[in-house]
This record gives sequence, C-alpha cells and structure tokens, in this order.
Amino acid sequence: MDLNIIFFIGPQGSGKGTQAKILATKLGFFHWDMGSILRETGAEDSELGHTVKDLVERGVLLDDELLLKVASAKLSTIPKEIGVILDGIPRRLGQGEYVLNFLKKQGRTNFTTIFLNVPKEETFKRLLLRAEQQHRADDTEKAIAFRLDQYYKDTTPVLDFLKSRTNFIEIDGTPKVSTVTESINQQLR
Repeated sequence: MDLNIIFFIGPQGSGKGTQAKILATKLGFFHWDMGSILRETGAEDSELGHTVKDLVERGVLLDDELLLKVASAKLSTIPKEIGVILDGIPRRLGQGEYVLNFLKKQGRTNFTTIFLNVPKEETFKRLLLRAEQQHRADDTEKAIAFRLDQYYKDTTPVLDFLKSRTNFIEIDGTPKVSTVTESINQQLR
C-alpha cells in the first residue's frame, strides 16, 4: 500500500498514541501527536499558550479556529516527501475538511485512516490508570468523562467523513498492544 498520510482516530485511551508511535517508527514517518503539540503550545509564555493551557487542563477540546491555527503552523514545517501519521486530529467535521484540503494543497493525496475501536468503559478505565501513573493535569476523573462525552458527540461523525474520503481501516483496540500492532500491520500489507 502506498502510504503518505495516516490518520489515527479513536477515543482517548484507545492506544492510538502508542500505535501511532510504533507505526511511525516502522515506516519512518513523522508522528504528529496533537495532544503533545497542544501541551507544548500551552507551555509557551504567550497569549495563545495561556489560552491553550487553560483549555487543555480543563479537558476542553479547542475550537476549530484555535486548533487549526496551531496545526497549520506546525504542519507547514514538515517536508512533503516525509509521510505523516496524524494522531488526535481531526476530531470534528470542520477540522477534517480543513486538514484534508490543507494536505492536498501540499501535494499529499494518499490518505489512510486507522480507527481503533474501544468501548467507552474500557477507555475510561485506561485513562484513570494513566492519570495515576503519569500525574497528567488533563486526566482528572471529571475531565476524562467530559472529553469522552465530547469525543462521542463530536468525533464520531468524523468517522463517516473519513470513511468516504480515505482508505478506512477499523481495528479492535481492546487486545494487548502487540496484538493490535499485528492487526494494523496485517491490514496495511
């Protein structure tokens, strides 16, 4: 399969970050982790940084205009000949349309989506465990519940959008990491 752009989609705690890193290393792609990029931006001493930090700590997804402002600036710095794995974007329809159009203008046309399907109860349990282990400010029980509710309300419609515009692959994200990795590798052959 000729890969250029891979979108990793799934609820928080589905393992998409872990799987995206593994696949990026295997393929030599740039791993675009929107969560890390937002945390980096939130650490900057600027108006944008303070705004992003406040929203991230409250578990609120950034509005499209703010998120795409951060994303456009960062995506523009990645050479076109390097494949990119996008982890954490798009999360809403407007983001999906914008990102696909932006990437097409860069000359990128081969899009694949890997959707890690994990039940809500399992992702909540995983996120609580991660909060305990990593002490992340954005992983309070209240913030986790809020983000998962937002995911199911806002991101689920993006799946249909990506199904119609990308090579769409659905993977069961509930087994152990190595099993999920093997499932992804099988589907990309």
